[in-house]
Amino acid sequence: MQLTAPLILASQSPRRRTLLAQLNLSFMVQVSPANEFMREVPPPADYVEELALRKVRPVADDHPEALTLAADTVVALDDDILEKPANPAAARQMLRRLSGETHTVYTGLALMHRASGRVDAEVFSTDVTMASLSDDEIDAYVATGSPLDKAGGYGIQDAMGPLFVEHIAGDYYTVMGLPLRGLYQLLRRSFGDLVAW
Repeated sequence: MQLTAPLILASQSPRRRTLLAQLNLSFMVQVSPANEFMREVPPPADYVEELALRKVRPVADDHPEALTLAADTVVALDDDILEKPANPAAARQMLRRLSGETHTVYTGLALMHRASGRVDAEVFSTDVTMASLSDDEIDAYVATGSPLDKAGGYGIQDAMGPLFVEHIAGDYYTVMGLPLRGLYQLLRRSFGDLVAW
């Protein structure tokens, strides 16, 4: 698959860059300057969709002829959104809450082609069941520093992350922050004229 328009990833996430590169698509990266603050936090699915749309717009404005992709991912436990922990103590608290529980990871994708006035967004979700974690396991993981830049305080792709996950129901790539099948479906649905084989 190739695109007939330039592709811009509006994200600073190294994981999203790695995943997008797996599709062998040429792309550039421009971090979105969007303000992510919300005075009232909506349900998780609405939250990630709104943030993905906020992120995609300013970058698409800068590059109207390009196809711009933005995403946002959160972990939700009983509809309580767990974003990136602010510090090691917050990471420990999040991991204790997730221990032995099933939570949902939501990733919102937004694609915009400003020149044609097209924008589309969709939310993907995957349920993740975490094993019961001991304090020693949590402390060892937090000591690596890895939880601090990940929604919910863990990364399923980390060296230790897979040891803590008992089961997933849904798309693994949604948990990583860029559902590749979902992206492909979104491209075909709304931007099929820009997709070539």
